[in-house]
Amino acid sequence: MFIDSHCHLSFPELQAQLPQILAEMQTAQVGQAVCICTTMEEFPSVRALAAEHRQLWATVGVHPDNEDVHEPSVEELVQGAQDPKVVAIGETGLDYYRLNGRSIEHDMEWQRQRFRTHIRAARQADKPLVIHTRSSAADTLRVLQEEGCHGHEGGAGGVFHCFTETAEVALAAVEMGFYVSFSGILTFKNAQALREVALQLPLERLLIETDSPYLAPVPHRGKTNSPAYVPHVAAALAELKGVSVEQVAEQTSANTRRLFKLPQPS
Repeated sequence: MFIDSHCHLSFPELQAQLPQILAEMQTAQVGQAVCICTTMEEFPSVRALAAEHRQLWATVGVHPDNEDVHEPSVEELVQGAQDPKVVAIGETGLDYYRLNGRSIEHDMEWQRQRFRTHIRAARQADKPLVIHTRSSAADTLRVLQEEGCHGHEGGAGGVFHCFTETAEVALAAVEMGFYVSFSGILTFKNAQALREVALQLPLERLLIETDSPYLAPVPHRGKTNSPAYVPHVAAALAELKGVSVEQVAEQTSANTRRLFKLPQPS
């Protein structure tokens, strides 16, 4: 049984096909999926999906790249996290990829402040963080360290999702007590460097995800992604590690349940 640790089923292109997606998940033996929130405006929809379907879970948070949206307080995030189907804070983090001429030091301070708000909420709510980092790894690690994140037992732990950074960043994240999650990018022909990163990490610290509707794995690349495709990520990881797909499925599912405190699927 597989778990998709990160998907966006509230996005219109997936929500419109939800019955078909849930049926395909069952066929593919994907027993659970975590639906990720990217704005507070989206949160009611994400929470409703999790409430309606026993195999779906939710998060609450604002994606670092989203501008001109409601900026949550620590209290709002903590309140959202009280819902029993809300298992994490995020996705949050830093994204300096689209600066559009802005200065990282001065013009992106709003992102760092938003990230700190999410970290503080996660610690207060005792929920893990779902972390997005793009072109910002050094600052992401620095802010986490400054906010006292040294694994979930010491505050806000979590996962670096859809990982595309270097082995140094991955190992630093693991050293701080975080998990690292790989998406369909792991199957791409041009992702050899990322596969080499995955080789250096223990399976006990890895999750798998689709980040659907984006980044469909080979052989579905270019199509709309779905949680039903997460076994392809597991297969790529199994080939790299020289173990069975069943072993990857068992270990990554156990890791995901441990991180998000998910029950065994019924």
